[in-house]
Amino acid sequence: MASTYKTFLANDIATTKTLLHEAIPVTGTILSGTYISDANIKTFSHGMFEAVYDYPYLSSSANSIFDITFGYSADSVHSGSDHTQNTKKINIYNQFAQVLVPYDISGNIQNFDSDGNIAAGGKKMLECFFLSFSRLLAKDEVKKGSFRLNVYSTASFVNTPLTRKGPLYIGDYGAATSFKVNSPTGEYGLVYSSSSPAAEQTPVGHIYYQAGVLVLTASVFSGAFGSADGTDIALKPASQMNDQITGSTINHMADGFRYTVDNLEFNNTTELNSTMYFCRANTNEYNYSANPTYLSSSKIVVKGNNAFEEPVSYITTIGLYSADNELLATAKLSEPLKKAPSNEITLRVRLDY
Repeated sequence: MASTYKTFLANDIATTKTLLHEAIPVTGTILSGTYISDANIKTFSHGMFEAVYDYPYLSSSANSIFDITFGYSADSVHSGSDHTQNTKKINIYNQFAQVLVPYDISGNIQNFDSDGNIAAGGKKMLECFFLSFSRLLAKDEVKKGSFRLNVYSTASFVNTPLTRKGPLYIGDYGAATSFKVNSPTGEYGLVYSSSSPAAEQTPVGHIYYQAGVLVLTASVFSGAFGSADGTDIALKPASQMNDQITGSTINHMADGFRYTVDNLEFNNTTELNSTMYFCRANTNEYNYSANPTYLSSSKIVVKGNNAFEEPVSYITTIGLYSADNELLATAKLSEPLKKAPSNEITLRVRLDY
């Protein structure tokens, strides 16, 4: 039972930040549907994206791991009012652009710039696939330099290796020490299709670390892609990417993308912030207890009948109080600590959040 309060000084409080990482592997079988016959792929009546689950999505234990969608800019040569889901594809592109790319000085949505240097102009990514990773996978952010995506540049049939050409080893190579910070959502890395990108190599996408979003240009795919009408990707002949962009639904584009993926992996990051309070009981402090059992007939129980013994108390609990003496948190010791005028004790209380 506390009867006196001691105020923390500046040197009694310290803060630290720890980054914890987990390896997240997603095999191609989960994306392609061969894992459980597409039971883990959920489509929606609005037809604007597909959700990938780790188990059949109707299962109570299933978790959504990421969503896949496709969109293009109104500035794309593929934009046209007579093209399949034209408005929805533009809306998808604008939705991601207005969140991930800063607006221009006139308040207009800007297109994704391949090298991230928007002010300098350069090549734009006008037709893109978007992968939004769930909080379950990405946690606080994707670890810089850890993102890898292996895809086939051509994949017209599922489970038919002869029609899958490539593969491309896509990753944010070198991003651990070289990343961009000009996004409203935080930091992002340039994604290349080579582990040693040359100075003249053009990035093929962006990975937004805090937002947990991958933006990948559709130009990485060449040759046959998806199926002709999207009804059965395993049986129908595929079309070229340009034909798919204008003539296929977003769901069909997402299906085509899923079947190109061989492997996806990255390390997530959990940011653990800690505040440590050093609770110091000096030689002349906390040698007495306000507990009613501490006294018996006006005598200190722990001293027995020896009036010359020094006063002794036993510390069992630490309480952290607000400025107006309201109890905010308590910390229990594993065993009581003896406190007397002949010793000093410093206890460290750590709060993680």
